[in-house]
Amino acid sequence: MPEKTLADPSRAGSAATERSEPSPKRWWILAVVAIAQLMVVLDATIVNIALPSAQTDLGFSDGNRQWIVTAYALAFASLLLLGGRIADLFGRKPAFLVGVVGFAAASALGGAANGFTMLVVARALQGVFGALLAPAALSLLNTTFTDARERARAFSVYGAIAGAGGAVGLLLGGVLTDALDWRWTLYVNVAIAVIAFAGGWLLLGNHRDAANAKLDVPGTILVAAGLFGLVYGFSNAETHDWGSPLTWGFLVAGGVLLVAFAWWQTRTAHPLLPMRILLDRDRAASFLAVLITGAGMFGVFLFLTYYLQLNLGFSPTRTGVAFLPMVGALMVTAQVATTMLMPRFGPKAVIPLGFAVATAGMAWLTGLGLGSDYLGAVLPQLIVIGVGLGMVMPPAMQLATGGVAAEDAGVASATVNAMQQVGGSIGTALLNTLAASAATDYLSGRDVTSKAVQAQATIESYTTAFWWSSVLFGAGAVIAFLLYRRGVPRQDADAAPVVHM
Repeated sequence: MPEKTLADPSRAGSAATERSEPSPKRWWILAVVAIAQLMVVLDATIVNIALPSAQTDLGFSDGNRQWIVTAYALAFASLLLLGGRIADLFGRKPAFLVGVVGFAAASALGGAANGFTMLVVARALQGVFGALLAPAALSLLNTTFTDARERARAFSVYGAIAGAGGAVGLLLGGVLTDALDWRWTLYVNVAIAVIAFAGGWLLLGNHRDAANAKLDVPGTILVAAGLFGLVYGFSNAETHDWGSPLTWGFLVAGGVLLVAFAWWQTRTAHPLLPMRILLDRDRAASFLAVLITGAGMFGVFLFLTYYLQLNLGFSPTRTGVAFLPMVGALMVTAQVATTMLMPRFGPKAVIPLGFAVATAGMAWLTGLGLGSDYLGAVLPQLIVIGVGLGMVMPPAMQLATGGVAAEDAGVASATVNAMQQVGGSIGTALLNTLAASAATDYLSGRDVTSKAVQAQATIESYTTAFWWSSVLFGAGAVIAFLLYRRGVPRQDADAAPVVHM
């Protein structure tokens, strides 16, 4: 009888143990989730190196070139919270599988593009399905790994992919462009998607943790429009002046819409983003850490790519290889930070220290000059930056999604992805503007026809971007130290939410 079971403490305990028993397929599920997440993260940068070849092939202008990148970012950032809530409402397995198939189909469409419009539409569709796939993938980790130590290891892998995926994208983009054709930077997703879909179909179970909730339509419209306004406004800052209505107008509108969204979430019975997710101090600090990391990392990927190719004459493939030491340092440190340092010292010690190390690495990178080489002026700095970011990204992602109720896992995961995407958009716009201003200031009053002067102007633009990236990481260290609680959070010490596999 049910009553007898509930009255018997030993039987109740065994039932609880049975419910929280780790899935025997959990490490295979981690592999599938990691593959899918890698596909999404790769596409933030893999197309960048292929852009010159695509532009030559399809014949679009320099002014239109940014839309190949921006279309993906706009769709992805705008729809992330909706994608996360869909996973909670309708199940993570269908959300994951539909996201994988849609992403692959959009990639195939982009690879077959016969013109600029078709390519932009394909990139936007990639963003749409990526916004469904990414939150489902991250929330699957939170509900699959029930042991605190194993969950830390899983998040170290996931966080390392999120942090290093941009560099891997640069490498893979360069290899595919050099060896085959720019179209293969998109076609490659089809091959990855086949593996992810097969694994997801065979391994994942389905559970709708928020099946009794309803979709918050007004909240969805407000947050999608607000995030679109922010990302679009910052993207316009790259091609327009900050005083342009296309820049500040969209930024103001985006900010107002997000404030309205926050107000609405406190009034509606079925909020898209329950305020309980944001009001936890450690979780809020983790969201900010992911935002700042996303903004500062572009100082590494974007401008160092320019330096390696334009100043040192590296090929696209060699440029990608040059980032691998940073990726390796990040992945090793991610394991140490999440499985050893965090359980012992807590986030208040580990994450600010990681930001401080990354700050030092970025500041060291500002020593680049016209006569610098990779081994002496780039490689050591990249390793230091990788060590720092490995202490920030995986622990922050784990804390941002850990401890949430199962019915909120999808939307919490979506918020993490949104922070990273919006941070990247902010960083790209700010650093591009500051770098361009530094180059203009240097050229003022000098012989602009001199190649030596022009070359030094580009160096000034790079080092300025690196300095400001260092400032961002330094601010992250201060904010993390002030916001995180002392000690080890309970969500790291206790078991994760009950697995639904």
